[in-house]
Amino acid sequence: MPSLTAINPVSVMLDRVRTWGVESQQGARRNAMIATTAMAARRAERQDVDAYFAAQLPAAPRVPVAVRR
Repeated sequence: MPSLTAINPVSVMLDRVRTWGVESQQGARRNAMIATTAMAARRAERQDVDAYFAAQLPAAPRVPVAVRR
């Protein structure tokens, strides 16, 4: 006599198909958040490096440019 608690493979597949869209969206959102965090960290590092190099370079003297007419 088969058990009444046996798992029906078709119902398992249908449940999986029903939840696929939600799980896919959650995964995409998680990936986007990770990418955004990584890009923000790179931008902050790039700004730090730019500020460091700007502080190291001497200010260029301002020389008036002759205009020919």
